[in-house]
Amino acid sequence: MPDETRPCWIYASPHKEEMYLYLAAEDGFEAAPAALLQRFGTPRLVMRLDLHPGRTLAREDVTRVLANLTTQGYHLQLPPDLHPDLYEGD
Repeated sequence: MPDETRPCWIYASPHKEEMYLYLAAEDGFEAAPAALLQRFGTPRLVMRLDLHPGRTLAREDVTRVLANLTTQGYHLQLPPDLHPDLYEGD
């Protein structure tokens, strides 16, 4: 296991599908700005992960997530930017 392993708690937003808040501490919501938390809604714990530079995340760069957890105490994962018109054959 790499030396730079860091625990991370991931919470889902009830307001926006596929929006997640990664926290450096369990229930460490004080790290995130109040305005963000207000728009995010009441967070629902999804999972706890051990992050390290060699770990692969589905839609995020683990290095960026680790940096944000270190400097801010949180990382916000936004929903993917979907373009429905791409699927209409135009």
